[in-house]
Amino acid sequence: MIIDYIGAKSVNGPLIMLDNIEGASYEEVVYIRFEDGTARQGRVVSINGKSVVIQVFEGTRSISLTNTQTRFTGHPLELSLSKEILGRTFNGTGKPIDLLGEVYPKIKRNINGASINPVSRVYPQNYINTGISSIDVLATLIRGQKLPIFSGSGMKHNELAVQIVKQAKISEENKENFAIVFAAMGVKKDVADYFRRSFEESGTLGRVVMFLNLSNDPIIERTITPRCALTAAEYLAFDLNMHILVIMTDMTSYAEALREFSSSKGEIPGRKGFPGYLYSDLASLYERAGMIKGKSGSVTQIPILTMPNDDITHPVPDLTGYITEGQIILDRSLEGKGCCPPVSILPSLSRLMKDGIGEGYTRKDHTALANQLFASYAKVIDIISLASVIGEDELSSTDKKYLEFGKLFDSQFIGQGFDENRSIEQSLDLGWRLLSILPRNALDRVDDEFLEQYYQKSDNKLKL
Repeated sequence: MIIDYIGAKSVNGPLIMLDNIEGASYEEVVYIRFEDGTARQGRVVSINGKSVVIQVFEGTRSISLTNTQTRFTGHPLELSLSKEILGRTFNGTGKPIDLLGEVYPKIKRNINGASINPVSRVYPQNYINTGISSIDVLATLIRGQKLPIFSGSGMKHNELAVQIVKQAKISEENKENFAIVFAAMGVKKDVADYFRRSFEESGTLGRVVMFLNLSNDPIIERTITPRCALTAAEYLAFDLNMHILVIMTDMTSYAEALREFSSSKGEIPGRKGFPGYLYSDLASLYERAGMIKGKSGSVTQIPILTMPNDDITHPVPDLTGYITEGQIILDRSLEGKGCCPPVSILPSLSRLMKDGIGEGYTRKDHTALANQLFASYAKVIDIISLASVIGEDELSSTDKKYLEFGKLFDSQFIGQGFDENRSIEQSLDLGWRLLSILPRNALDRVDDEFLEQYYQKSDNKLKL
């Protein structure tokens, strides 16, 4: 039953408090109507007996304590869903902003969703090709995985997000069943325009569902945006049997909005002022990725977050690392060298890649090649440290080969540029060409079978 209430007890930031409310439900949608006929949307965020706290999405400016009319709708916030959402652009609460009209839904679904029951999960296998060598070879993205990107303030993570959207694909025979849900939170208008323009110019906009929350939009809307995006992804994946890649940037903006909202409710803060339930709140988002028994679709997540002061122990990346299955870390020093995208491979990893690569997925030599590249690059770091002490001229000939390998690895394997799309075969072959710079007896992580097939003669090696 829909009931209207007149007046409010108090207003505090984005929250209004009402007394003597009967039958309200947690997360219930409400509409606050004004004397001039305008209305704002909100939701119930706290119930204490007959006292109710309502979060107003558009802010509480001009709300009267005596004349404001509040209507309880009896249902939670829902998103209108149909296949026609592909190619559309929405605001942070799921309202169309692309001037193409409303979505005529086949179904409306509660945006809060639910984490996938572990008993119903299918173990993620098979990979998504991003066209980026450092990710595809060394931190492979697996369908159904949640693999975050840890960046720093001012780094080129937006460009990396666009590159992944433009290049990401699954196997050619199923490419029509692949789509992307892109959610941007707290971005400036020029950044939002950059996302839209890039997707349109690359011809990928038709397979992208965009949710944009701008920096001048109400901060409370930011807490809704990832839930709308994941609800759309779940519909496309589990109702329409599609493979969906969800990219969410920037999760730090989301967490800061959550911190502000928690503070306005008077909750006891935890680390750095973030609410004590930040871990469970992030988990409620990340755990919506995966595959379900009986469904052929999948939801894969790439949350992007910026680390304040490049501090990986900050609560947002710290807790994200506990929940997700690996991480891709961007390195500021690599970006300073001109490596784009500046993926730091040694601290980056994908915990599920071992079961989604190799024969039948990528190529038989993939696992051995990745292990050898990791080992060789780690050796390069040790030799650079040694050279800083004794001087490069005092290094052995083998050590000098490692330095040559390291320079080429940075410039040609990691630094492929934001417009270069490499197939998995091209990336693997490039890895072998780089390893061929080193003496054959130094490659102790690969079998002779692969060395016979892929180790190249000196005249085929890359040059500085």
